[in-house]
Amino acid sequence: MQEDRDIADNSQNSEMSFEQALAALEEIVARLESGSVPLDESISLYEKGEELRKQCQARLDAAQQRIEKIVTDREGNATGTAPLDGDG
Repeated sequence: MQEDRDIADNSQNSEMSFEQALAALEEIVARLESGSVPLDESISLYEKGEELRKQCQARLDAAQQRIEKIVTDREGNATGTAPLDGDG
């Protein structure tokens, strides 16, 4: 099915934005929840969905690390940023 090939192509594209990966994942979830997908296709879609979930989680984790590296003063006000690999 063309739609499955599109999802497969998208899930293997590491250049997808977070929003694109999330939209593709939501599409997979909707198709699986519809109950109209044959078992073999459901398994394939689930695997692709898991790849997309991992990609989204990795991007969220990276964003969280960046946020945690914001330098604050004694009152908790942001005063700048520190490199992720710095001693901060």
